[in-house]
Amino acid sequence: MKPLDGVTVVALEHAIAAPFATRQLADLGARVIKVERTGAGDFARGYDTRVKGQSSHFVWANRGKESLALDLKQDAAREALMRLVDRADVVVQNLAPGAAERLGLGWAALSARRPSLILCDISGYGNDGPYRDKKAYDLLIQAESGFLSVTGTPGEVVKAGISIADIAAGMYAYTNVLAALIERGRSGRGRHIDVSMLEAMAEWMGYPLYYAFEGAMPPPRAGASHATIYPYGPFDCGHAIGQPGTVMLGLQNEREWQLFCDRVLGRTELAGDARFNTNSVRSQHRGLLRAEIDAVFAGLTAGQVIERLEAARIANAQVNDMDGLWSHQQLRARRRWSEVATPAGPVAALWPPGQRPGEARMNAVPAVGEHTDLILRELGYADPEISALRASQAV
Repeated sequence: MKPLDGVTVVALEHAIAAPFATRQLADLGARVIKVERTGAGDFARGYDTRVKGQSSHFVWANRGKESLALDLKQDAAREALMRLVDRADVVVQNLAPGAAERLGLGWAALSARRPSLILCDISGYGNDGPYRDKKAYDLLIQAESGFLSVTGTPGEVVKAGISIADIAAGMYAYTNVLAALIERGRSGRGRHIDVSMLEAMAEWMGYPLYYAFEGAMPPPRAGASHATIYPYGPFDCGHAIGQPGTVMLGLQNEREWQLFCDRVLGRTELAGDARFNTNSVRSQHRGLLRAEIDAVFAGLTAGQVIERLEAARIANAQVNDMDGLWSHQQLRARRRWSEVATPAGPVAALWPPGQRPGEARMNAVPAVGEHTDLILRELGYADPEISALRASQAV
């Protein structure tokens, strides 16, 4: 038995934020019915063709769901949707601003129709306020939330390499739905959840917000290094011996700084150097300190540096690429890889964090409209009615 067995989620979703949220619910056992446009379906299906001809985004965010294809411009399709909503526990939507209300899926209409229903709206800026109708995509929210102002190099802002604003909003939607299900179990009543990408990212920006409290200078952009702790970031190794590499390391306190100088650099005298003997002065003089570190690391391979760091119990990491992540020995040792079916054949997939192998439900990624007839029959449509809906292209 899965934690959300018996819970039905209707998802009017596209792209990343809502699909990522509902995939977590599907992993926990919820039945997630994804309502897609007839024909092309969720436009994220067309983002790329990297996974056996399928979109990497779509395969990642849509396993374990059923696909119902409806042309919601037609009255007959909207009627089918409302029949489905009448059987649902949760509705999740990230349609364009105002679209849900035009379909009769606003909170006022749905709560009057089904007081126990949970509605989760995911949008760029929220359901009210002056930005309510403003279009929002992940990169734009990275900019609007101030994330870009602290990410990159001193000369250039740099976006996150993943859809961080979508993922943040999706995770807050997911956790709020779980909380609403617990609350409904006590009160019997549903809840309206209004998650905005901007608010999700603003919460994640808490450290730089408070660092810049009351007009103080914000943390500077420091590339892959930490903005205010040093040394903490990537360091090149092995150039003097023709074996270049990169090691990521991080120090958190003065005890570790002394160990780093003694056991890693072999420069015990640096620990007491007035330019480097506290984190604040190390950060101020990071150029000078980097030169000292680079001089030692240039004659060591990345493996040798990591051996020294491990012996000194200094935190470190390899700078992996995607091949390195696919083959990561820790993920393999903990049996974190599984397999899911897709319309183009099986693909590898990671078990959800926090769930042991075999605990989550890892069902297939659906084709567009793959479950349309099955769902319509469950809603009471007879085969001749389904044929008529197909003939009119309502499904």
